Amino acid sequence: HKQFEEGKITKFKSYSKYPPCYKDIAFWLPEGYEENDFFELARGVAGDLVEKIDLTDEFTNPKTNKTSKCYRITYRSMDRSLTDDEINALQEELRAKSGSELNLEVR
Repeated sequence: HKQFEEGKITKFKSYSKYPPCYKDIAFWLPEGYEENDFFELARGVAGDLVEKIDLTDEFTNPKTNKTSKCYRITYRSMDRSLTDDEINALQEELRAKSGSELNLEVR
């Protein structure tokens, strides 16, 4: 993977000067879970405020054989500092929709 291609001008994408806000979400996986569906749901809820989503933990309960994943969502705005109330509301909406739309059992 090359950052730049020969003979092609790559337009600079600016980065945010505002601080990030990190929130974690963990859930038990249903049959047929597709990670990309969760990513799309998060972007549908918070749009461009979602800078990235990282998997931070995954384990399988040996007794129930159920698997859990924990993701850290980085929220950041390009033009302002985000408030805790604003991000908490988005995170609650994401938790609710994760259960209702993707059948995830949020922990």
